[in-house]
Amino acid sequence: MPQTSREIVNRCLTFQNPERMPWHLWHLPWAEIHYPNDLQELNERFPSDFGGTDYFYPPSSKTKGDPHKKGFYMDEWGCVFHNIQNGIIGEVRDPLIKNISEWKSVEPPYEQLPKSETEKQKLYDTVKRSCETSDKFIIANINPRPWERYQFLRGSENAMLDIMMPELGGADLLKMIHEFYLREIELWVKSDVDAISFMDDWGAQNQLLIPPDLWRAMFKPLYKDYCDLAKAHGKFAFMHSDGYIQDIYPDLIEVGVDALNSQLFVMDMEHLAKTAKGKITFWGEIDRQHILPSKIPDDGRKAVRNVAQHLYDPSGGIIAQLEFGAGANPETVLAVFEEWEIIQQP
Repeated sequence: MPQTSREIVNRCLTFQNPERMPWHLWHLPWAEIHYPNDLQELNERFPSDFGGTDYFYPPSSKTKGDPHKKGFYMDEWGCVFHNIQNGIIGEVRDPLIKNISEWKSVEPPYEQLPKSETEKQKLYDTVKRSCETSDKFIIANINPRPWERYQFLRGSENAMLDIMMPELGGADLLKMIHEFYLREIELWVKSDVDAISFMDDWGAQNQLLIPPDLWRAMFKPLYKDYCDLAKAHGKFAFMHSDGYIQDIYPDLIEVGVDALNSQLFVMDMEHLAKTAKGKITFWGEIDRQHILPSKIPDDGRKAVRNVAQHLYDPSGGIIAQLEFGAGANPETVLAVFEEWEIIQQP
């Protein structure tokens, strides 16, 4: 009997020989705008094994605008993003907290979280129906991101300075952000989802954004808290982090991350094969800077063979994932999935 998508992903994460590799196409609204037909073909030929739930938070009183339309967008924390084109979320130009001593002026969006037992039960009942009516692997509709949220509130330059002197208020702001995300995760791990997911972009092109020891002191404990909550309720923990993060791969394995989405092509895949293969699932991905925008589809096929040479194992541990975003060539995106299909054939 064929394995369901949920079984395929579970077997991949636990190295129990899925009948095929899980598929996971990410796409930005940009792809819907520019390549709707190609996107439809990709989704039909390689349907995702992952899904979400039908439960969404009520609208925030702070939110204004559309995060993927040209203009301004204010999110649920009050951070204002400037979007210069449709289909891609913009950047925060003016930090909400100008001076770190004013960190208490920010109110996390607790208003959106269900508070009463009736509201919580609505979440659990809705999620239960979503999971029972789908054979896909369901990830909670949340995305904790303590470091990125800190940057949104303070601006990247200020954030870098703050963490070098956390006693001035940065540690308190980070704690406030973390406590909100813990509350949110605590709600979702009690539901029927298969996994939670969180993120923070930690890498520059060839190194971490901050010294590894500082990262381990300030941020590793946060991710351990998230993973501990997931494990205590029988959930998998997924994480995304852009850039060069090779130095902290062992730490993320140690705290309990099951699947890590990272930019493999700015790291040493041979090193990752020696230190991480068989210990964590590589949740994609294929290079978005040079390979996916290439007008030569065979560049995508070569990239897949490179990843497979170092990291592929038929017992599991790798997910065929990529992001169809700004600048990507749809023919190259298709070639990537076709090559993964060929690789796993007996």
